[in-house]
Amino acid sequence: MMAFLGGFDAPGASDSASAESRRNVDGIRDNSFLVEEAYNQDPGVVQHIFIASYSVDRRAGPDDKIWNLTYTQEWPVFSQTHQFSYTVPYRFIETGGHSQNGLGDILFNYRYQAYFDERNLRGFAPRLSLVLPTGDANRGFGDDTFGGQINLPFSTAIRDSWFVHLNAGLTYLPNAGVDREQHLLHFNLGSSIIYAATRDIHFLLEWVGGWNEMPKSSGTLHREFAAIISPGVRKAFNLPNDAQLVLGIAAPIGLTRSAPDFGVLFYLSFEHLFQKRK
Repeated sequence: MMAFLGGFDAPGASDSASAESRRNVDGIRDNSFLVEEAYNQDPGVVQHIFIASYSVDRRAGPDDKIWNLTYTQEWPVFSQTHQFSYTVPYRFIETGGHSQNGLGDILFNYRYQAYFDERNLRGFAPRLSLVLPTGDANRGFGDDTFGGQINLPFSTAIRDSWFVHLNAGLTYLPNAGVDREQHLLHFNLGSSIIYAATRDIHFLLEWVGGWNEMPKSSGTLHREFAAIISPGVRKAFNLPNDAQLVLGIAAPIGLTRSAPDFGVLFYLSFEHLFQKRK
């Protein structure tokens, strides 16, 4: 789920192999904005990812407006095989003329690069996450419980200019909510197709869907399905000392009644070395 361009080696690639390869798909190997790509971080490189999304949901209330901010930092653990990261969410909500903001539930993540083929960039990297109860459940920013999440990302290149990425996962939240009597189970699916127009400009089309369990006022649970489609573009910039910046923008569009009507998403990724390569 990392970006590699110019001075960066692709995961597991040698300097000579990187120099010889001129395929467009070798230019950027970064997160899709909404979908995980199955490439762990390269040894010696740390990545910072910041995502800001703004959405409008007229079905939930009178022009509900939401800003979701997330910051993720990813580190290789001794090698590209193992990776640790953490994700910190923050949300601003405006509804009915009132606004509030707060920290969401933080995630600690471990990913294992179970498979990677440098020739066709085919990869599989399952992730396990610990959900921490850092958000305020009374204000709707968290679930007030420790939980677990698993995601299964698969990635592959198609010829020299296309990527396909697939995700499937679930989140389990025992004793969730203010009354701590709900056991919530959420399922998620996602896919993205990416056209590498050049080595540093990619066009993305992503789809994500989720079946989320929600408590009713009666105390029972019901499951809602929400799905969005999101076209976008990203651009990579090489910087001195093997640093790299990736900027992106997308326009998520709701496909179901329980999804926001529309929005805009801004993406920023910055990579740099934290130790010298051998």
